[in-house]
Amino acid sequence: MSKNKIRVITFAAIALVVFNVIAFVIPIPKSAVFWVAYIFGMLAIAAQLLFMNVAFSGKEDIRSKFYGFPIARIGVIYGACQLLLSFAAMALGAFIPVWVPVVVFVIIAAAAGVGLISTDMVREEIEKQDEKLVKDVSRMRSLQSKMNVLISQTDAGGELKTALDKLADEIKYSDPVSSSATEQIEDELNFNIEELQKAIVDGDEKSALTLCKKTSGILAERNRLCKLNKNSK
Repeated sequence: MSKNKIRVITFAAIALVVFNVIAFVIPIPKSAVFWVAYIFGMLAIAAQLLFMNVAFSGKEDIRSKFYGFPIARIGVIYGACQLLLSFAAMALGAFIPVWVPVVVFVIIAAAAGVGLISTDMVREEIEKQDEKLVKDVSRMRSLQSKMNVLISQTDAGGELKTALDKLADEIKYSDPVSSSATEQIEDELNFNIEELQKAIVDGDEKSALTLCKKTSGILAERNRLCKLNKNSK
């Protein structure tokens, strides 16, 4: 078992022992209200295992664990509230009808369940958006990497060196997020950069300069599409 699971089980075991000691050592009448409060208190302690498992059993990356903290907090709040109300119901068992704690405890448990489900759904959606963003920026990051490698491997100087540096900066500072609207034009960018690499390897400076200008124009068109796509949302 992981350290987190061991910690959760240890926490639940301590809460279980403390709850039972207080419930049975203190001379409280064992009425129907007492047993209702006791059962719901035990369920709240057991529920901590469920809440913590849902909160921290997702992906192993730090971001996913961070998103799990709101779920864990709901579990802790529910457990603490239920135990306090259970002790209160035990102490007042002789003065309240049994249906009162039943209704109150069921409502609290239902609210905790709804909180668990809704918070977990939000976490899943955030993780999907994170994955989509990583995927969306990968194409432009790849083009940027190709340009950096190309510059580092060539000894071109003068006008060509200036053109290559300018193109690399334009790619670096362009909108990194791709979309379906930019997919085709990004394929053109990739093709042109590969052709640029071939021209430089062949020592064809004139073709390389032409490709730099052409690629810069295609990139400007892509940036325009990105801007239009954002404005339309």
